[in-house]
Amino acid sequence: MNRALFLPADILLPKSSFEKWAVIACDQYTSEPEYWEHVKTYVGEEPSALHIIFPEVYLSENNQERIAQINANMKAYLENGIFDTYGHTFVYTKRTLLDGSVRRGIVGMIDLEDYSCEKGSHTLIRATEETVAERVPPRVEIRQDALLEMPHVMLLIDDPERTVVEPLDEETEGDRVLYDFDLMQNGGHLRGIAVNERVAARIQKSLETLTERSEDGFLFAVGDGNHSLAAAKECYRMNPTESSRYALVEIVNIHDASLRFEPIYRVLFGVNPEDVIEDFRKALGGTYEGADAQRFTCVFGEKTVELSVKPTAKLAVGTLQTYLDAFLQKHPSAFIDYIHGEASVYELTKAEHTLGFLFEGMRKSELFPAIRQDGSLPRKTFSMGHADEKRFYLECRSL
Repeated sequence: MNRALFLPADILLPKSSFEKWAVIACDQYTSEPEYWEHVKTYVGEEPSALHIIFPEVYLSENNQERIAQINANMKAYLENGIFDTYGHTFVYTKRTLLDGSVRRGIVGMIDLEDYSCEKGSHTLIRATEETVAERVPPRVEIRQDALLEMPHVMLLIDDPERTVVEPLDEETEGDRVLYDFDLMQNGGHLRGIAVNERVAARIQKSLETLTERSEDGFLFAVGDGNHSLAAAKECYRMNPTESSRYALVEIVNIHDASLRFEPIYRVLFGVNPEDVIEDFRKALGGTYEGADAQRFTCVFGEKTVELSVKPTAKLAVGTLQTYLDAFLQKHPSAFIDYIHGEASVYELTKAEHTLGFLFEGMRKSELFPAIRQDGSLPRKTFSMGHADEKRFYLECRSL
């Protein structure tokens, strides 16, 4: 390898009040404005990431006034010296979740030349799920004139032997603790340690080794924040500077025990359930009982119907979503929702003209092979933890 795949960054951290600075990812609680109102009340006028992000609950057709205020706040924060700078640094993060599990990661920079959100791309960094084109422009609008970036992007590595992140527990013992505090709004606890140069070189070497073992140079899958990363890539395309070429992210091992993949089920409304079930069966060539069969439980009223079909995608959810996309195009009066939890599916499908699909969730070991085979996964394939477990904004970088 001629260059590093993951780079230390000049990290900016607030000099005080981490508790009020760190705020959860902007794409969470989009249907719960009361969450963000509580954050606003708690933070007040003190320096906070809240004042330099755009919670998507507030997105509208005209976002210019709020964006202008965000940019003004960034400028004031830089001019008023609220940050300490930690040059050329990786940050080792340890996030204690409410159940007591600890998610470990490393904050650093990726080169946007290595990333593509295009389905079927063969880049080092690939989108996990389908990128929805209309979700990118609002994020470009927010980022294009920003003076700072903060990541809620989480990249996953497939490291079953735990060679990259996990050794840091011992390797950073005695190194400088940058922060150690409780997160607001039931977010758990966060501790960050500056990684020394020797260990940083070991991290880069371990990532290089992972890439060399990969059959096609695929190293990072975007676990969270793909649309924000796509916006960063578009801003770089529009204004290709040395600073805009990079993006701050956190990398996490997909095999971290704290990461839980939960399936997101499908519920159709405005349909005749039995007709849809039979149409699904026929569209997939009838009942199939081969060793690679994919199985679905169809739920409606007090009934359940078991289906076994021949796969058209690596994952059961991919086979189902391909069918549902075609079905919804032909039946515009029907609509779909994406539901967490079997109990919710059973409750919703008690209503007439409603059909739910339950299926086996994706295993961690299936993610990277599925992206290799299918290019990217269908939207809403899986959930990676609950809303309050998502990444909080903390580290900054000048753009």
